[in-house]
Amino acid sequence: MGYIFNLNDAESYDNWYNKPENKFIYELENKLMVDMLEPMNGCSILDIGCGIGLNFSILFEKGLKVTGIDPSQPMLDVAFNKWKNRVDLHHGFAEDLPFNDNSFNYAVLITSLEFVDDPLKALEEACRVAKDKIFLGVLNRYAIKGIKRRLKGLFTETIYNKARFFSIWELKQMIHCLVGDVPTAWKTVSELPKQNGKLVSLIEQFDFIHKNPFGAFVGIMVALSPRYRTTPLPIVYYNQCNIEPVVG
Repeated sequence: MGYIFNLNDAESYDNWYNKPENKFIYELENKLMVDMLEPMNGCSILDIGCGIGLNFSILFEKGLKVTGIDPSQPMLDVAFNKWKNRVDLHHGFAEDLPFNDNSFNYAVLITSLEFVDDPLKALEEACRVAKDKIFLGVLNRYAIKGIKRRLKGLFTETIYNKARFFSIWELKQMIHCLVGDVPTAWKTVSELPKQNGKLVSLIEQFDFIHKNPFGAFVGIMVALSPRYRTTPLPIVYYNQCNIEPVVG
């Protein structure tokens, strides 16, 4: 079992987001998600590891039918208090999603793959329940900020002590292992160690800068081909010399 956020984590997360400089970071990450996913109005989306629902607002703006799932009940409680019945919330784990194959058009994992027990299984489940695309948003192992977070964790207890950081190449290898040679694309945001201010805002507007593999937040879009589980059925045929049916 991966790390499950408790009540203190939920409250800290909510307070952290309300700071203006941190809202800027989330706006960058959410914009990257919708720009790469290109969701169509009226489609369905599953937010895996939805937490307190920081991604919901922009998903509603795009006209999506939103479902969220998270293993942390305190995080879900905060999400429900914010969004009420606008979103369908479920308590559960990324590695064992309680949904049928191809139940959603899209699935997203935003800074949630870092905290699961089995990232490959979580990705497999996302690919199973989504029929069009998935989007992965992760903390970059090779970003300056990512390195600083890990170093800080050596001396101070932080949430990042519980996190597993990923690289673009590692994620692409995991995706290829699961679904083969499907279309993928990656970009990054939060390119500079300082992540607010006019200069940072200006730099983040240029699309070419997002092809830097060392940005703090990596977004990967995966275009899927629908896959279905099948059950072999017996073939009944008749022997020419015997009218009795033979099951093959």
